[in-house]
Amino acid sequence: MTDPYASAGVDTEAGDRAVELMKAAVSRTHGPGVLGGVGGFAGLFDLSAVGSYRKPLLATSTDGVGTKIALAQAIDKHDTIGQDLVGMVVDDIVVVGAKPLFMTDYIAVGRVVPERIADIVRGVAEACEATGTALVGGETAEHPGVMEPDDYDIAGAAVGVVEADAVLGAERVADGDVVVAMASSGLHSNGFSLVRHVLAERGIGLTDRVDELGGVAAEVLLEPTRLYTLPLLGMLERGLGIRSISHVTGGGIAANLARVLPQHLAVEVDRTAWAVPEVFRALAGLGGFGVEQAEGTWNLGLGMLVVVDAADADAVVAASERAGIPAFPVGRVQAAPAEAVLVEGGWIRGAKGVDGGAVRLVGAFR
Repeated sequence: MTDPYASAGVDTEAGDRAVELMKAAVSRTHGPGVLGGVGGFAGLFDLSAVGSYRKPLLATSTDGVGTKIALAQAIDKHDTIGQDLVGMVVDDIVVVGAKPLFMTDYIAVGRVVPERIADIVRGVAEACEATGTALVGGETAEHPGVMEPDDYDIAGAAVGVVEADAVLGAERVADGDVVVAMASSGLHSNGFSLVRHVLAERGIGLTDRVDELGGVAAEVLLEPTRLYTLPLLGMLERGLGIRSISHVTGGGIAANLARVLPQHLAVEVDRTAWAVPEVFRALAGLGGFGVEQAEGTWNLGLGMLVVVDAADADAVVAASERAGIPAFPVGRVQAAPAEAVLVEGGWIRGAKGVDGGAVRLVGAFR
């Protein structure tokens, strides 16, 4: 007998095959706090497994990976986009000082291809494992007639826990603190609408080899988002004087740093403190603009900005380097000058609804 749901374009058997293909990778993320296995209506997590807290606060974050998915689709490579998702979601949790506990994901597809779904979720699971996060559930939804057969989108949400008096934030930042940058692995998952616009304006396809990029465009630009959670948690567990942390995502360098500074303080980020990775220079060159013009869109090589007591700045740099992540001071916190309210002076004050401190970039990139 013909399944009427299948005739409508929904293949439930393919969905079941996808789950079977991903089960082993998902199960590897499960520690003692996870109750039950894969496939339940809801994931269960035993909060007593996290240990004793005087006043535990739950931290949560949700995000997607934006139009970077178009690159994965262009070359049919889907095993790294999951790491991008975890980087965007879980690394937003650690910035408040929280330890991630668990994550769920959601994949909307035009047509379920089990192997493709398994590749995506395997990437999510491996990145969850690398950040100490349990992947406790997810959903794959088939949307025939609404999405093209090979289209998909992915989103996720995660929950972490932090002691109430250990929450990081702008109120902890003091005059004289140092801003240490932890290097990015590339574009991460932001600004790909500009990337695709630049390539399209030059008549470059995502599957074209681009000499300026050193390879096929999509292959080079799919470099996965670097994961910062475990190195940062290690620094916090050592008691280093970290005041606040900024994840450099949408909005670029200055706006994201301004969100984690108090209104009366400011930072001048020194452009001479690091060499902008070649991928950004190549894209800017293809677009006919300077890298400075992309400071509000791309991270330009800075993945995390750690605001730390000056006495512990060298220790933060050393800890990051030991974790394989280049790090370097890029600025110092100071009292906000009166003219910092002026956009004409290059200052940016707060972003995304946060009326924070003032930040501007100074000097010339080397």
